[in-house]
Amino acid sequence: MDQAELTSEQVLSRDIPWETYMSTKLISGTSLQLLRRYDHRPESHRAQLLDDDGPAYVRVFVHVLRDIFKEDTVEYVLALIDEMLTANPKRARLFHDNTLADEDTYEPFLRLLRKGNWFVQEKSCKILALIVSVRPKNQSGIASNGEVSNEKKSLTTIDDVLIGLVKWLCEQLKKPSHPTRGVPTAINCLATLLKEPVVRSSFVQTDGVKLLVPLICPASTQQSIQLLYETCLCIWLLSYYEPAIEYLATSRTLPRLIDVVKSSTKEKVVRVVVLTLKNLMSKGTLGAQMVDLQLPQVVQSLKAQAWSDEDLLEALNSLEEGLKDNIKKLSSFDKYKQEVLLGNLDWSPMHKDPIFWRENITNFEEHDFQILRVLLTILDTSNDPRTLAVACFDISQFIQCHPAGRIIVTDLKAKERVMKLMNHESAEVTKNALLCIQRLFLGAKYASFLQV
Repeated sequence: MDQAELTSEQVLSRDIPWETYMSTKLISGTSLQLLRRYDHRPESHRAQLLDDDGPAYVRVFVHVLRDIFKEDTVEYVLALIDEMLTANPKRARLFHDNTLADEDTYEPFLRLLRKGNWFVQEKSCKILALIVSVRPKNQSGIASNGEVSNEKKSLTTIDDVLIGLVKWLCEQLKKPSHPTRGVPTAINCLATLLKEPVVRSSFVQTDGVKLLVPLICPASTQQSIQLLYETCLCIWLLSYYEPAIEYLATSRTLPRLIDVVKSSTKEKVVRVVVLTLKNLMSKGTLGAQMVDLQLPQVVQSLKAQAWSDEDLLEALNSLEEGLKDNIKKLSSFDKYKQEVLLGNLDWSPMHKDPIFWRENITNFEEHDFQILRVLLTILDTSNDPRTLAVACFDISQFIQCHPAGRIIVTDLKAKERVMKLMNHESAEVTKNALLCIQRLFLGAKYASFLQV
């Protein structure tokens, strides 16, 4: 049978020749006794053995994985451990028992990630991620389970394990060992491990964030919804880590998250995306991007739906408030910019508001003075007297308020364009064209005395 399609049930039905291993001194007599008590017994019987003597069983399993390389046996012991942890994930703490302080409980699983077939890799990854995630909080870059005894070589450090795991997980996202299970397995483990600062750092350094972005897309089947949820969970965990946020801000992450939240009906998916957007909103230009992507309207639509999760409702309210603040900050110059880019200007209050010009004058520098250039183009192309008058006035305001206004406007050859409008049939246009020319010639010092 193809090893990639092996099931735990098939593996656990095997009879392993433990006596042979004892006769060749690969396991001890005590280990044989423990294994025979445990092997092919009902779950309730095994549970009692683990309750009574859990660390001893962990020691036996680790020893077998360390010393025996026969594939059938390695698969069998991994299936036993996986079964034991699936029945009760808290049993992962047995691997950190004080009586195992001299055992390198991480090394066999880390090695098997590289050496084994898919069944072995998948089980090793799942087990390792779980036992790492429940390690004692004081265990950081120190040896895996405590002090190293003098006669033992150095144990595998937790940082070695985490970095090795991240490397393997990124490889799975790039080139999965299994066509359908490689990526979901990697994402599932990452969703557990990205709570760890060293994993976030290692993941970003290995350029892992970009591997997640293509997976953020609307899902329909149960399997794809779970993958989407766990991918978004990874993004949420990364949204607490500044170096990751820098990448998220410059990739397609934001529009993809908004597409997902617009189309998803699964509450847990919506919740994790909304919490992520809430985290990202205050970072750099992400709040402005959210407004541009019509997120306020999406939030309104989400709030109108019947959600049972109070955390989601609270996050939606918080996101709405944050977006309102962003809209306030953006509103004046963004509205102005939109008006100019549409080429239809009118005497809305901002044009003659000194505070607007004072607070936003540096915004005119964006994209090589794009808005100023558009104003000058309007002078050449518009036939609407009101639009021409307002454009002349705004150019005069730019000359007045920007420290290098006269020089910039002169370099853009504005004088000739404005002069043509001095003889316009509309008195409103000629008045504002004259003001613009006066400010261009007189400079800020004298132009400030001109009456508007």
